[in-house]
Formats: sequence, structure tokens, C-alpha cells
Amino acid sequence: MSVSAGAGPPEHRPLDCRMTNGRRIAKGDVMVRSLYLIAGLIALGLGAIGLFLPLLPTVPFLILAAFCFARSSQRLEAWLLAHPRYGPHIHAWRERGAISRRGKRAAFAAFALSILLGFLLLAWPWSLLPVGAALVSGSWIATRPN
Repeated sequence: MSVSAGAGPPEHRPLDCRMTNGRRIAKGDVMVRSLYLIAGLIALGLGAIGLFLPLLPTVPFLILAAFCFARSSQRLEAWLLAHPRYGPHIHAWRERGAISRRGKRAAFAAFALSILLGFLLLAWPWSLLPVGAALVSGSWIATRPN
């Protein structure tokens, strides 16, 4: 009687795994890597949309994409890190948690525009939501190194 690859006691069965990044990845980890890859692609897409929409930030989505790709695709992570325009921002964030002065100015301008639009388009108590979001987010951004 022949024994198939999956037969036998559990401790003697071959693991369902593959080699990735020099280490073995179990089948369950492949699912996690796939989810990181999907999240990274979504973040990359939102960052690309942010190139054309002034209120949608680009660099934070690319930083998120690099984070996800670091856990799913070395090739896509390397591509983002080597990008001539956005790679330096990702490196600065990873090394020092830094946001450039230009990035801070752009964020504060977007906050100001959001507050203005909130006051123009929203009813009274709801018009304070953009103010609160800008205060919380802006105070955190202001504390980041340049």
C-alpha cells in the first residue's frame, strides 16, 4: 500500500509551505501576505488618485502602501522606495518619522480648505467636525520632525 504525501501522523506530514524572503511561509501566512498585498494595492491606488484630487493626500497612502508591501511583496516595496519623487518621503518617514516642510504646509492648507468648506456647506454643529479633525491631525503633524 502506498502512502500519499499527506498521510501519517500530523508531526510527520510535510508542511504546506513555500520559501519566501529566505524563510518558510506556512499556508495561513500566505493568506495574510495576500491581504497585505491587496491593502497595499488599494493604498497605492488611493495615492495615485490623490495626485489629481487636491484634498486626498498622496504620500501618506504611499507610506501605507510601502508598509503593506514590506509584508507582502519585496519587488513592489523596492519599486516604491526607489521612486525618484516619493521614495525619499518614505525613507524619511521610516528613518525619523519625518514629514517635509512642504508636506506640512500642504496638509495645513488642506485643513484650512476643509474648515472653510465645512462652515459653508454644513449645518451648525456639524460644521465643527472639520475644525476638530484639523486640530487633532494638525497638532500631530506639527510635532513630526522636518
